Amino acid sequence: MSKPKRMLRETDDEARAVSQDLLRRARFGSLGVICPDTQSPMVTRVSVGTDGDGTPVTLISELSLHSQALFHNNQCSLLVGEPGPRGDPLIHPRLTLQCRAEPADKNDLKPLYLSQHPKATLYYDFSDFLMLRLCVTAAHLNGGFGKAYRLSPSDLRLV
Repeated sequence: MSKPKRMLRETDDEARAVSQDLLRRARFGSLGVICPDTQSPMVTRVSVGTDGDGTPVTLISELSLHSQALFHNNQCSLLVGEPGPRGDPLIHPRLTLQCRAEPADKNDLKPLYLSQHPKATLYYDFSDFLMLRLCVTAAHLNGGFGKAYRLSPSDLRLV
């Protein structure tokens, strides 16, 4: 009988650095939530920034289905990392974060968020927009084919 292959690599400094860079540079991501009407997964693209300690934040409208989903169940996931200009998109690193969405102070984060998303100045102060902090509970880096890692918030320097 053959020995099962280990799917995850040991988390090392290179995996930590790649993950931290992906999170720091992310300006958009795919947010996964559970739809309250159907109890089925739903994914949407959201803007992503980071607060002062590197925790991901997003500015979303209370009118959106994904914000309604988060009001019902604040557990979510966020995928960051874009394909590069050449080659198979699956060779480029991407980071999946498992998170708990929590309200954040929109006024406190305004200067930092707008420095990351200048075009959001147009709608930042709309009354239906709120800021959510995505508190990371676990992370998974796919660094390309055969390069899978499990990371903790401390690996991302979020604690």
